[in-house]
Amino acid sequence: MSLDKAPSFHLRSAKFPVLEDEEEELVNEGTYGKALAVHLEERLKSRGFDVPFVICEDWGWWVEISGQPFSLGCCVYGASHSPTQNDLYVTLSRCAERKWSFLRFKFIDTRERVESVSSTLLSIFTDDAEVEVVDRDCEYPL
Repeated sequence: MSLDKAPSFHLRSAKFPVLEDEEEELVNEGTYGKALAVHLEERLKSRGFDVPFVICEDWGWWVEISGQPFSLGCCVYGASHSPTQNDLYVTLSRCAERKWSFLRFKFIDTRERVESVSSTLLSIFTDDAEVEVVDRDCEYPL
């Protein structure tokens, strides 16, 4: 797998509406996606990943994935929201094939772990009849 850009997904679903009081947590107006971020937290945990928290960040929601030798997580971005349909994007944070580790004083190959998370995300989305995968490896949404 070449990681020229971060693995990403464009999703469409009414399953992940804007949550009550979500607006108050947003850093930037209109960057919804908490319902999907919380869903991913639960689904990733059920598949053996260490997901200690979900938090609002500048352009959406961050789903932390711990237990990796490098920083890794999912960014969830809302694009458009209506009562019946939501366009959402999920990207993985690590897109370089290797990352320098000062702690280990060597480069760490990120491909296997990123591919594992990416494959798991695709499985989570495609196993759910209420979620349409519109595009995979799409352009950065914002």
